[in-house]
Amino acid sequence: MDFESFVLAAATADLGDEPAARDAADAVEFRMDLADDPLAALDDYDGELPLIATNRADFEGGEADADDARLDALRTAAEHPTVEAVDVELQTASEGDGEGVIDHARDHGASAIVSTHDFAKTPEPPKLRQLLDRACEYGDVGKLAVTAHSPDDVLELLAATRASVAGGDRVATMAMGEPGRHSRAVAPLYGSKIGYAPVDPADATAPGQYDLATLRRLVSELRSESTEE
Repeated sequence: MDFESFVLAAATADLGDEPAARDAADAVEFRMDLADDPLAALDDYDGELPLIATNRADFEGGEADADDARLDALRTAAEHPTVEAVDVELQTASEGDGEGVIDHARDHGASAIVSTHDFAKTPEPPKLRQLLDRACEYGDVGKLAVTAHSPDDVLELLAATRASVAGGDRVATMAMGEPGRHSRAVAPLYGSKIGYAPVDPADATAPGQYDLATLRRLVSELRSESTEE
């Protein structure tokens, strides 16, 4: 998965959702930290969509303990031929053993998404660029999710997105929360390479997510209108 073009990922802890995601999604983000037996689920997976393996640590909003077992499971996931990308937190990449997971994934033909989340606020513009720059130092895609409290927060995130893309980086950005909800549809126009949405809106894994079919429709319509103009 090279992320040269926009990828819409169906976020789920149940790989049995994959057939329902095929019409709208380009990939499935498998939330290993939310699954009962994720490695067994990977062994049994025979779906058509490529997988992004995410084993999110509790310090970054997930449910996995921040220990060696979490990263070992992510390494094992990267060995599966259907796993075409892994997600590693920026803190894990810069301060922990995340670089080893990234190297292992690349050795098995998978890309690395290096992500960071702010569940309280949208950092100031210089910090937004700094976070994206650092994430892109480690990963093939730098992912930044912030919490928007106003339209200005969204504008600042989109400006940072555009600046990073203009500088040659591949990034994925979104603003969580209701004030930032529209960013998930608009950010691809500014160069964001990945969007995330649940097949069923009741299964949202982050605040303010659209359901999969709605986000696909919005992104497609906005990009079509932008092209026409």
